[in-house]
Amino acid sequence: MHVGGIRTALYAWFFARKNKGTFILRIEDTDKKREVEGSIEHIIQSLKWLGLTWDEGVDIGGPHAPYLQSKRLELYKTYADMLIQKGHAYADPFTEEEVEAFRKEAQEQKKPFLYREHRKDTLPWNGSVPLRFKVPEIKRHVWHDLVRGDLEYGEEGLDDFILIKSDGYPTYNFAHIVDDIEMGVTHVIRADEFIASTPNYLSVYEALGKEPPAFATLPPILGPAGTKKLSKRDGAKDILDYKEEG
Repeated sequence: MHVGGIRTALYAWFFARKNKGTFILRIEDTDKKREVEGSIEHIIQSLKWLGLTWDEGVDIGGPHAPYLQSKRLELYKTYADMLIQKGHAYADPFTEEEVEAFRKEAQEQKKPFLYREHRKDTLPWNGSVPLRFKVPEIKRHVWHDLVRGDLEYGEEGLDDFILIKSDGYPTYNFAHIVDDIEMGVTHVIRADEFIASTPNYLSVYEALGKEPPAFATLPPILGPAGTKKLSKRDGAKDILDYKEEG
């Protein structure tokens, strides 16, 4: 785990302990192409070395098990079916080549590519193609962040997005939403790269008739120059490297 991820975990742990809440360790393993053998054990070792403990998790179980997202696929499908029935999701029949042709056409017309302009929401979804969320209303989203204050995102950035991929696995954002609802998560402490996807989160919560959790978005850790995000080029290390160095 890198320093940025550890900092987020520390804030979440302190917040849970101070407010007598529940700290949950769940594993996001829905992107099989990026899966690294031994990564779960590495995460557990990193957190334990820092003295962090959790109330529910992949190694100790709990009332919301399983805590491995790849073991929760039926649950994600259940929520996907709910969105289909409500008219908020549809099968995506287009190939990568067809989508690229749409992008090229938009570029030639000097306008932004919007998937919602090509949606076909009358096809049944059988799981062999991606399932997309149908943005119900093009509107400006405004929300309160516990760290950043009031934030907003313009309607020009809203577009239909994938919920379930063609391999049957949910996207990162959709799995997060479902798990947060099912596990009763009230506060999400996260990095600032998730600000841009917050309108997607809010749209899905609204479509499901659920209240979103409170968001606390942390600023990035900067490198020595103080002008850009800390990276490996700046000497950023895995947390267990510091353990090895004593």
